[in-house]
Amino acid sequence: MVNQDLNPYWLLGEIRLGLLWEDGRVDTTMLGKHHGCVYKLAVEPGSAHIFYSSGEDGFIQHFDLRSNSATKLFCCSSSIGNNKQTLSKVGLNSIVIDCRNPYYFAIGGSDEYARVYDMRKCQWDSARNSDRPVNTFCPRHLIGSNNVHITGLAYSSFGELLVSYNDELIYLFEKNMHSDSSPSSATSEDSKNIHEAQVYSGHRNAQTIKGVNFFGPNDEYVLSGSDCGHIFIWKKKEAKLVRLMVGDQHVVNQHEAHPHIPILATCGIEKNVKIWAPLGNDIPPLPGNVKEIMETNRQGREDRSQVTLTPDVIMHVLRLQRRQTLAYIERRHNRADIVSDEEDAEGYLLGFLDGDASSEEDYPGNSRDCNIS
Repeated sequence: MVNQDLNPYWLLGEIRLGLLWEDGRVDTTMLGKHHGCVYKLAVEPGSAHIFYSSGEDGFIQHFDLRSNSATKLFCCSSSIGNNKQTLSKVGLNSIVIDCRNPYYFAIGGSDEYARVYDMRKCQWDSARNSDRPVNTFCPRHLIGSNNVHITGLAYSSFGELLVSYNDELIYLFEKNMHSDSSPSSATSEDSKNIHEAQVYSGHRNAQTIKGVNFFGPNDEYVLSGSDCGHIFIWKKKEAKLVRLMVGDQHVVNQHEAHPHIPILATCGIEKNVKIWAPLGNDIPPLPGNVKEIMETNRQGREDRSQVTLTPDVIMHVLRLQRRQTLAYIERRHNRADIVSDEEDAEGYLLGFLDGDASSEEDYPGNSRDCNIS
């Protein structure tokens, strides 16, 4: 029996298909490549063959496992300042497909706009300009910002779009919301026509590329990792924080829910993946130091917001930091004389209701972290 697994080799920009054999062997084949890192793949709902990738080179690529080649659809770009004729590449961090309408997909990256495209309007030829979004989303106060970018996107089963910004907050946009102006023409004056989005706060998203997601049978909750090593869970409607769990000794980056049962997988700087499942019916209270954790995150975010950086500088610093993190992880893998691979590979089953979110003091920060202040 053979299992197939798609993997973005993010530091190399390679998209590989892995064949997992029963005897433990893994064979990989490179399907395509981006110039720069790749952080997210989007599999077409209901399809076992088609998926898309987005990369720091700004390109969207289409893959069909029944063929041997990738198709570059277009390169995402944005105008520079008031010069509408001068375009700058938008390095991409995330891509998601609307499960209610698989023709629509959203992308986000090194500027403030989440862009939605209709696959039927793409020219399937990167030499021709298909960079024409059918909708754009951005909080009104971030229009024209040069020091924010998008790290994570998620579509709900109702067509809502969740957007997480680097060292900013998380915003939920209804399907009928939009910026009423394209990224190439938006100004602060256009913001008067923008509907307010739901806002989720308390976490910190500065050090890495963090995802964002929905959770629950009807997407009743919103999930995010944080630089403080916690997993934040809010109620979607009220944006009320209901759970705070320690998920990593350093940073929690990604989280994926099982499509049918209440199980959650999370990962961060540590080299293991943690599996979370509810173990009881009693809902525990938030930890006693929740206000201190959220205040520390808020202060760090506000202190950093005083520094203005261009998107290119931000992406460069993040690339350097991720290379440093990868080197740190590789060194840990080579320390066989200190910690065995079997011990490090041990899985964790941490119940939602049993996991105790302890203080940050129990998890000292990594001295190798790169901070901008």
